[in-house]
Amino acid sequence: MSNVATAWADSTIMLRRNLKHTMRNPLVLFNAILFPIVLLLMFVKVLGGAFEVGESYIDYATPGMLVMAVSYGLGSTATAVNDDMTKGIINRFKAMDISRGAVLTGQVIVTTVRCLVACTAIIAVAFAMGFDPDASALDWLGVLGFVVLLTVAAAWLTVAVGLAAKTAESAGLATVPLIMLPFLSSAIVPADTMGAGVRQFAEYQPFTPIIETLRGLLAGDPSTGDALAGSAWCVGLAIVGYMWAISTFKKRA
Repeated sequence: MSNVATAWADSTIMLRRNLKHTMRNPLVLFNAILFPIVLLLMFVKVLGGAFEVGESYIDYATPGMLVMAVSYGLGSTATAVNDDMTKGIINRFKAMDISRGAVLTGQVIVTTVRCLVACTAIIAVAFAMGFDPDASALDWLGVLGFVVLLTVAAAWLTVAVGLAAKTAESAGLATVPLIMLPFLSSAIVPADTMGAGVRQFAEYQPFTPIIETLRGLLAGDPSTGDALAGSAWCVGLAIVGYMWAISTFKKRA
């Protein structure tokens, strides 16, 4: 069997292992899948009437909620990676005939699967609440591709954080900035309605162009500038996270 086929088979095994851990942990399921739905309901049904966004608030908020669904699933990834590292599970895998990369890739894949399930649930709830996108089939493929690209980038960065942290608690805490950043973007209200300082931060941070790209795709009118900026952020974060993860894995494992 080729090295690529072996690595893929090992990654599949790690994915099954990580999925079982996810299904046995109600807190992970709540944070990764149910809590983003709670946020959607809260912002649309409780706070949405207070925001002037120039369109139906459910149409405006749904793209931001998709990004929040990605960010809220990251804490459990960092904790799981650190738990495997500090408890010696990864070193046990090294002693077995398992591809080293599969240990990390399995975490990235299970994070992506969780986020896709969460995003699917959010879109389903949004449709039930009156979401009315103008996206074509090609636009929906673009939404899927962008969500996967963002999730993979964020997952590699989170895996690196989990490997670098000393304890599972500090690993989870280190992901808080990634969870909070969408709140300081255009996810909830347009950036140009924010006060000085916060507005500039929201405009130039990574999540805003990603959210605006998703918003444009769902509206059937994507912006090339936002798409390029969002893609650049995702690719850059993925490269940084991957290199950091591999470097830390070689040092600690």
